[in-house]
Amino acid sequence: MNFDGIWTPVVTPFAQDGVIQLDTLKNVVDTLIDQGVHGLIIGGTTGEYYALSKEERKQVFDAVAGHAKGRIPIMAGINATTTEDSLELGQYAKAAGFDAILVAAPYYCQPTQDELLTHVRRVDDALDMPIMLYNFPDRTGTPMSLEFIEALRERPNFQAIKESTGSIERMHALATEFRDQLQLSCGMDDQILEFFVWGARSWVCGASNFLAPEHVALYKACVVDQDFVAGREIATRLLPMLNLLEQGGKFCQYIKYGCELAGLPVEPARAPLLPLNDEEKASFQRTYDALVQHRD
Repeated sequence: MNFDGIWTPVVTPFAQDGVIQLDTLKNVVDTLIDQGVHGLIIGGTTGEYYALSKEERKQVFDAVAGHAKGRIPIMAGINATTTEDSLELGQYAKAAGFDAILVAAPYYCQPTQDELLTHVRRVDDALDMPIMLYNFPDRTGTPMSLEFIEALRERPNFQAIKESTGSIERMHALATEFRDQLQLSCGMDDQILEFFVWGARSWVCGASNFLAPEHVALYKACVVDQDFVAGREIATRLLPMLNLLEQGGKFCQYIKYGCELAGLPVEPARAPLLPLNDEEKASFQRTYDALVQHRD
């Protein structure tokens, strides 16, 4: 599978009472497709999968697969605290028509590298689908070591990795030592230019929920046109927003507020996350307005 391009981890819209708004979700999907993103991820961190029940996650899989399948590649995030739950979600996503799955380390239990390896091998054996690994130890508590990745070399379904550690040294290793094994996808937004310079052709980016045109333009400049002067200019405009998202401590809330400013209200994140206060909203809006005023 080709993971090139902008992959948006889609937000999950809620009503004020917390009920998932599937019609709003479909509107978000339509807008992202119209704005030229290359793939959608359902059930990622930005989609607040950890705050949804298993049945709600399946409900969202069904809604997006039924609405988007055949129009754009779709990937299902199947992370859970147990292997059995990941397998159940993955089998459901496969039956619904998803093209690939996103696999992170089970969170909270902090498996060893051998346990993590057993987990992902079981997922691969059971599902036989293209897999993007998701290495984000700050969230899961467990890193995906280079030795772990090497142990998957003979398994062709492991085709890409979203790298979210922030380590430039590790990004270099993935871009050089493993470039024949895994397609490298940027998962640390404020390092996107560095990823593209080192050959990444994929970017999983939460802010593309509300800034898709800028993300698509940066991808086109750096990956398609190989024009890193133009790419640096676009990245310079994006960087204040990307820094705010990566370092502001309220990632999901900021993404959802960005959707609201872009005309796609998706309501607040689920508790225990709290809504932004007025000062946080004002700071975010200043950053947003400064960015979008440069649109053609």
